[in-house]
Amino acid sequence: MSLLPWLRIRMRVWARTRVPARVLAGLLACLCALPFTVLGAAPETGLAAGTAQVEAAASSGLGPRQLAIVINDNDPDSVAIGKYYRERRDIPAANVIHVRLPREASLPLERFRALKEDIDSRLGPGIQAVLMVWTAPYKVGCNAITAAYTLGYDEALCRDTCAPARPSPYFNARGRRPYSEHGLRLSMLLPIASVDKARALIDRGVISGFRLLPASAWYLSTSEAARNARAVFFPRPGYLASKRLRIHRVRGDAIEGVDDVLVYQLGKAEVDKLGSLRFVPGALADHLTSHGGELLGSSQMSSLRWLEAGATASYGTVSEPCNHWQKFPNPGVLLRHYLDGDSAIEAYWKSVAWPAQGLFIGEPLATPYPKR
Repeated sequence: MSLLPWLRIRMRVWARTRVPARVLAGLLACLCALPFTVLGAAPETGLAAGTAQVEAAASSGLGPRQLAIVINDNDPDSVAIGKYYRERRDIPAANVIHVRLPREASLPLERFRALKEDIDSRLGPGIQAVLMVWTAPYKVGCNAITAAYTLGYDEALCRDTCAPARPSPYFNARGRRPYSEHGLRLSMLLPIASVDKARALIDRGVISGFRLLPASAWYLSTSEAARNARAVFFPRPGYLASKRLRIHRVRGDAIEGVDDVLVYQLGKAEVDKLGSLRFVPGALADHLTSHGGELLGSSQMSSLRWLEAGATASYGTVSEPCNHWQKFPNPGVLLRHYLDGDSAIEAYWKSVAWPAQGLFIGEPLATPYPKR
């Protein structure tokens, strides 16, 4: 079935079932982002023309030469893991920035502004993304440090964190050069639960692009109804033969004993049975809950637990967002861009419409489906 007839039918169904208007608006904005093979539409190909060299670089996605890493010299683990990451990813020495920061959860706004100015002053125009190598600081006021760096600090949001946040111009965006094409340097945090775990995380990201593995993507509608706000965007179940990926969409509070997880998304304050799972290299996993981005602990599960369980990248909010789906990764958008060859940092950033409160964590260059 082509997209337009399918859309007309679904709109009539949604109208009869009284789907809220704001959800319908979101669906219309995001339908084009669902995986092409799931919707039955043909993918568009090609990027803006330039020189042959630029085209080749752009088609390969974000790479080590376009990534800067920021190391906190006040944190010995940051220094050790920054060195390891640079070696494993062959990051140019010119792309390494050393700073000195307090090892506290929240960075004062003025200190953050000085940090951003310092980092930006040392970046060349070819740098498209920044990786901060530490666990704390991870927030600035009510903003996540990654969002504050990339989009600028959203001060108005802190007066009411449940209000709509500033829209991201990178949501569901095309292209492979976020800074050159959109004026945004993406950012991600590589947290360090321990040096060994951080090295294992980096290794998973590095090997993710070497061989396409059979994998599964899991989307759960749970018993915590308020946290199912993005379930309307779950991709349809089925098998994508070209990607060797089986998509599961189920009702339940957890999966157990699965050994090929590439994507795992659900709404839950605490996710059980993570120890029974095996994630493939490059796996993405996150849960819709209010304080998943509080890495150093809260009454809810930290998104750091996903990385410890074997995922390669994750996301969580650092202040009360309420359950706006726009403040969390949109499942259809995330999967589409990841399968289309984007790196983890690109796919995750493209999947969040209002990311001010959202912390992006993990190994940014993981790319299980690289353009060849």
